[in-house]
Amino acid sequence: MQTLTPLFLSLLFVAALTENGAAQSSYDVRSPDGRIEIRIRTAGRIQYDVVLKGRAVLESSTLSLDVEHKKLGVQPKVIDAKERSSDQVVEPVVRQKFAKIRDHYNELRLNMEGGYAVVFRAYNEGAAYRFETSMPQSQVKIYGEESTFSFSSNFIAYYPQEESFFSHNERKYLPQHLSEIAPAFLATLPAVVDVGDGAKVAIAESDVDSYPGLWLKGTSGNALAATFPPYPLKESLTGDRDYRVVESADYIAVTAGRRTFPWRVIGIADRDGDLITNQIVYLLEKPSLVQDTSWIKPGKVAWDWWNFNNVYGVDFKAGVNTETYKYYIDFAAKYGLPYIILDEGWYKLGNVLEVVPEINMDELTAYAKQKNVGIILWVVWKTLDDQLIPALDQFEKWGVKGIKVDFMQRSDQILIDYYYRVSRECAKRKMLVDFHGDQKPASMTRTWPNLISTEGVRGMEWSKWSSDSEPKHNVTIPFTRMFLGPMDYTPGAMRNATKLTFAPVFGQPMALGTRCHQLAMYVVFESPLQMLSDSPSNYMREPETMEFLSPFPTEWDETKVLAARIAEYVVVARRNGRDWYVGAMSDWTPRNLEIDLSFLPEGNFTMEAYQDGVNADRNASDYRKTTTQVNRTTKLMLPLASGGGWAARIHQ
Repeated sequence: MQTLTPLFLSLLFVAALTENGAAQSSYDVRSPDGRIEIRIRTAGRIQYDVVLKGRAVLESSTLSLDVEHKKLGVQPKVIDAKERSSDQVVEPVVRQKFAKIRDHYNELRLNMEGGYAVVFRAYNEGAAYRFETSMPQSQVKIYGEESTFSFSSNFIAYYPQEESFFSHNERKYLPQHLSEIAPAFLATLPAVVDVGDGAKVAIAESDVDSYPGLWLKGTSGNALAATFPPYPLKESLTGDRDYRVVESADYIAVTAGRRTFPWRVIGIADRDGDLITNQIVYLLEKPSLVQDTSWIKPGKVAWDWWNFNNVYGVDFKAGVNTETYKYYIDFAAKYGLPYIILDEGWYKLGNVLEVVPEINMDELTAYAKQKNVGIILWVVWKTLDDQLIPALDQFEKWGVKGIKVDFMQRSDQILIDYYYRVSRECAKRKMLVDFHGDQKPASMTRTWPNLISTEGVRGMEWSKWSSDSEPKHNVTIPFTRMFLGPMDYTPGAMRNATKLTFAPVFGQPMALGTRCHQLAMYVVFESPLQMLSDSPSNYMREPETMEFLSPFPTEWDETKVLAARIAEYVVVARRNGRDWYVGAMSDWTPRNLEIDLSFLPEGNFTMEAYQDGVNADRNASDYRKTTTQVNRTTKLMLPLASGGGWAARIHQ
């Protein structure tokens, strides 16, 4: 449950007049710690600067909203300016990073003539703004929204460039100067900009509801500009899953005249590692719309699709059938995994109510219940949408614990509404949701805590057909994609490969990087529904590895970043109860990283560590497990091979 302890403080506000006595046209709001300042100007149009420690990182950024061809924010007239400060403690239903999050900000609300307001907030974690409207119409069309993020110099941006609005959002975050990003170059979120002195700025959004998702485009200058998928008028289905927009309106949304609009978020980190612990996107999300959340249970899940159902040493034919999934259930029960997934193949494509004859769903769900293992079912989004209520009712009768929804590839308003509808209907039936096929649901998990994880990331599935999910990418996404929210990368490969030994094999996949690189992902990558993506048969041949993965939690009371450099290396420590877990990952450069364990409380602890073997550069599966006694004064040198990693459990 979420506990709010409000503490409202008055802001010091100085009403400034120009020399000739004209009305005020400049305003200022600072973060509670004073590091971040938003300077707002309203003469002619709304503009703002963002200043970090006295240095402007954004300058003369602009915003406007076109409601029924009336541009709010252009020639604005301020009626009044209201300031407030809020200091609360949020206790997340699902503990993605922390058991308690401080929600502390200063806010400036500019009420304007014409029935609208612009609200600015300054957090210690960054800046944000949004429009609010109080139009008399019950329904209005939004013809566009301008949001230009103008940086003070030609900085380098990690930019997830896309080909079109129709996308799984599984991009690489590649560094390039802002001026190299042309207006034709679309991107999903976030764009992370290196603004100098070690600081980073992440452009994102939050609280998206009844509105399209924010995308970015270049300007061939020092700015990034917002762009939005237009409202669909006609759609066309190819096969069972590619539901494309073939005709669009000249507006982006049809929505209520009286509402709050999504937050435009400028996350700010003094150091790379602060991007990992920054919670501004979560804090700006709408609080939970699920009343009873006691049934929401995060945990690990055995996944079938990545390993191609390649179980072996059994007396049945492996594949999409009842016997194979009973084997997954037995594996999950043995190692305390609360869930298994039935991915593509369990139903006849195009009709989610027709189970393939090789699977006896009643028998399987009864067996799972007997073993105390929950079943999660994969579905194509469009097929589910066409059969939503009867399908979810049937899943509920079977005792299914959740659904994995895939192939949306869109974030226009119709799809944003769909994410809300599915999350709401599943919550009514006490079912979890894992959205693949789009990144936008990542910033909805506070609002819908049963929305347990999300994809929209170039994850390990790519290793089945390419070398794109590789260590340098793997140490970039904790600072980029994960800034938005949970990231279902699907780790756990037991067949580990170097650059020389890797080959994409769809039916028997391997992953680039060492075994310990994979184990560290469980600490570094946040997903409250965390996959074990390899074959149960492979895991059972690796008892030492399962000693780490079996008790591994997927929720965290505390998160600390011990060392980090975007696209190079990352070391994260996380606490669940009294146990600490530490994960370290490197790019292709072998390195030694020194850390200390000063985050531990007083006392002596046992540390079970997995480190790259001396021959991990030749055989990426080579590792060594050690057990030592440590305390808060212990200093460690972590030896990371090329594409390497290090992982440990520290407990009493």
